[in-house]
Amino acid sequence: MRIRSATVDDADMLAVVQTRTSQQAYRGVMPDHHLARLDPARRSRVWRQLIESDVFPAGTLVLEHESDGVAGFINVAAHPDGVGEVRAVYVLPEHWGSGAGRLLMAAGLQRLADAGYREVVLWVLEANERARRFYQAGGWFADGATKTDDSRGTPLVAVRYRYRQP
Repeated sequence: MRIRSATVDDADMLAVVQTRTSQQAYRGVMPDHHLARLDPARRSRVWRQLIESDVFPAGTLVLEHESDGVAGFINVAAHPDGVGEVRAVYVLPEHWGSGAGRLLMAAGLQRLADAGYREVVLWVLEANERARRFYQAGGWFADGATKTDDSRGTPLVAVRYRYRQP
């Protein structure tokens, strides 16, 4: 496995990884009709635009697997208030438990650290226990902030996690 910066040529695969992972990870958390409507073609356009507009330290890193191609990605950003953010981490379900998520997280945090960001936040759905365990095992902690999104037909509560770089 190797990690590299994403290019616009990766947009289609990023969309597939995000769609397939969401459909597995959010089953029972998000409404089934929402998960069934997820469309990699629409997400691909969004990824192209995001990759073209990102300026360091914001960016997307992909994890390439020898036989599967792009198997996961992390997207990070920086805020003017001096806090970095992990905006997304997705790994194909067949690579869960392989260490791919830890590699991506380490690379994303290093990118933010290289830009001087010592404090990093991310938002995770409260009901996504698997992801929350992953973050907690990596030294992240819930800082008490929450937000609710009901745009998908059911209220989804997200919890903010915080990480302090060593």
